[in-house]
Amino acid sequence: MARVLLKELNKKFDGTHAVKNVNLEIRDHEFVVLVGPSGCGKTTTLRMVAGLEDITSGEISIDGKVVNNLAPMDRDIAMVFQNYALYPHMSVYQNMAFGLRMRKFEKPEIDRRVKHAADVLGIHALLERRPRQLSGGQRQRVALGRAIVRNPRVFLFDEPLSNLDAALRVQMRVELKRLHDRLETTAIYVTHDQVEAMTLGDRVVVMRDGVVQQVGAPLELYERPAKRFVAGFIGSPAMNFIAVTITASGDALWAEAPGLRVRVPPQKTERLRRYSGQRVILGLRPETLRPAGAGASADYTFGSEILLDTRVGDSPVVARVDPGVRTSAHERVRLSFEPERAHFFDAASEAAI
Repeated sequence: MARVLLKELNKKFDGTHAVKNVNLEIRDHEFVVLVGPSGCGKTTTLRMVAGLEDITSGEISIDGKVVNNLAPMDRDIAMVFQNYALYPHMSVYQNMAFGLRMRKFEKPEIDRRVKHAADVLGIHALLERRPRQLSGGQRQRVALGRAIVRNPRVFLFDEPLSNLDAALRVQMRVELKRLHDRLETTAIYVTHDQVEAMTLGDRVVVMRDGVVQQVGAPLELYERPAKRFVAGFIGSPAMNFIAVTITASGDALWAEAPGLRVRVPPQKTERLRRYSGQRVILGLRPETLRPAGAGASADYTFGSEILLDTRVGDSPVVARVDPGVRTSAHERVRLSFEPERAHFFDAASEAAI
């Protein structure tokens, strides 16, 4: 497979700076996921790697070879699209074989590759069917098979599961991960779904407004977000944010807001001391909060868990608790948490403190 390197990558559309100075290394055999809200530049970045979008400035190299000026077919990549892009008048076999025929492969080699990919994906029985005779999940497997037969150096995925229903998306995530482990491919995957990103990626790249916010393993992004945006984007339900004032009392620091007072844990004290008398943003994950008494303002049950929808002062706060907790609307509840699991962010820069 291949190592992909992006250096100072930029893309502008009619004055709009869509991708800004992206630097990223995708290692050989690595599965890297680009994630972020709509319009963050993730798909544009992927399309520049594929050669489907011109580069305004910067450099893309695959296995040490700069590919900026190479046509897509000369980059030795395969791309799986959101809409599958299957030819409706061709059978599954013909769809999977089409790219190889265009590259003048011999018929026995085409047959070997198509049948091998069909076996890997469990679609051997579908080879004579037309796309209209397939379910969404089966069409996605055909699109994957068309990429696999190419045996490319890099696989590119542009939100390939977004058209599937929720249950099938979960199943296909598992299958994609197994497929990557089996083929030992280098893969770049784009999605707006942070659960999908956390499930699939060896590393996850969080983007916002064309800028890479943080790169890291899924748990690293969850446990040590570098910015408030990453903290709020990664995790479901999202992290709660409360504006607090840091106050000093002797050697101790306290984070205070209406309805909240917590002592800053020792390992965070030195970093927060320079904020004494100032406002910072306290971040609390819903699963770190637990009720210290009965009742809450509202609740939403998901069977295995309950989400308490509350307010602390003027700040909305969601707590994820065990299903045994019983709540009623408009009641008051005391919530507690371990201060060591709290996050603090600079109010101006939004960088983690």
